[in-house]
Amino acid sequence: MFLSIFDIFKIGIGPSSSHTMGPMVAAGKFLDQLLKHNIKAESLSASLHGSLAFTGKGHHTDYATIMGLIGFKPQTFDTNIAQKALDTVSKTGKIQPDGHPEYLFNPKTAIRFDFEKNLDGHANGMVFYAYDSIGAILFEETYYSVGGGFVQTASELASGKSLSKLENPTPYPFKNATEMLEMCMSSGKSIAELKSENEQANISRSELSQGINKIWDVMNNCIEEGLKKEGILPGGLFVKRRAKGIHESLRKEQSRNIAPPHIINDWMSCYAMAVNEQNAAGAQIVTAPTNGAAGVIPATLRYYLDHVPSASISKIPEFLLTAAAIGGLIKYNASISGAEVGCQGEVGSAAAMAAAGLCAILGGTPPQVENAAEIALEHHLGMTCDPIKGLVQAPCIERNGLGAIKAVSAASLALRGDGIHLVSLDACIETMRQTGIDMNSKYKETSLGGLAVNLPEC
Repeated sequence: MFLSIFDIFKIGIGPSSSHTMGPMVAAGKFLDQLLKHNIKAESLSASLHGSLAFTGKGHHTDYATIMGLIGFKPQTFDTNIAQKALDTVSKTGKIQPDGHPEYLFNPKTAIRFDFEKNLDGHANGMVFYAYDSIGAILFEETYYSVGGGFVQTASELASGKSLSKLENPTPYPFKNATEMLEMCMSSGKSIAELKSENEQANISRSELSQGINKIWDVMNNCIEEGLKKEGILPGGLFVKRRAKGIHESLRKEQSRNIAPPHIINDWMSCYAMAVNEQNAAGAQIVTAPTNGAAGVIPATLRYYLDHVPSASISKIPEFLLTAAAIGGLIKYNASISGAEVGCQGEVGSAAAMAAAGLCAILGGTPPQVENAAEIALEHHLGMTCDPIKGLVQAPCIERNGLGAIKAVSAASLALRGDGIHLVSLDACIETMRQTGIDMNSKYKETSLGGLAVNLPEC
């Protein structure tokens, strides 16, 4: 089992890795299939199912799907260029992706929200269609957006095909935390060192270093931009951006040296909220491991850099490599998708990853790092995903702040122990998986239960 750090941390756009980035990626894959099979289509369309239908409007799933069919990709998405392209399609009723002929495409009718039919493979399902000149289906493909920007066809998901695209085998192929710790003990290496050597089986050391630096640059820039912005977030909930005001208030208190110790929680929340306000506005984001949970890891790392006396930027790679190792285990053995297991799989996973990363760079042993991840995940078990109006705003933005606080607390508690503990990370991950199966679909990113239905004005 191996998921690269660049699979776990993807650069893309908000507001959702599964509902925005995933559909855009799926559309691109469908276009590739048309070329591969030499399909001479006259027109294209798509249908959205399950969670993609119920919360698709709030997550801009229809817009993302259209952008993907036009030819845009999440990692290079430019809002201004995309809007011009959409205006052209709206006027002409045609799209022409690079390397393709023109296809008839009406953006108002070509994307259908199917609230009746749930697809079997995953809650985030979508079907793309290519038609001939008389409207007969020439080719269709079903895709599932399985969380964190990962996309699989129905056949790939059913066959259990790996999400990883490796050319060379890895030296430390751990599939669970138990194997990971055994490999740490036998090799004398840290979790980050195992992860680094696995990465370098397929890319160079310099490529790994440059990629990690890029990930942190985008994360940190997201914090900085979020701390500068004011106003109301889009979508109709009229949620006010708060990170900038909180940050300014904290800085004033800091300069007067009057703040009580618990205010450090507000700093962490402020950093996380800055990221998730940017995500809600559709800005550039890093899945960590999803967009809905994108603020937890940057906030925890920024807390370390800004508030821990011994902090060093040289520790950033160790933090992110450790976090990615934990995220890979959760993705492989359970899920990081809110539509599949609720928010325990998003913010819970992010908190576990952040706790592990922080524990590692504060000097934790591999068993202590595993303990930190377990503590953080354990205390998110059962958390629902019930976004109001299908928007990644309430309760999502504040929830990231609390996820960062839990991550720091979990790392600190683990460092106070010796790594020996009752509940293993593997057991906790399996519990999350089982809890997700048992959880009512109303609480798995459909906005049909919980907070999403208890605000009458929404």
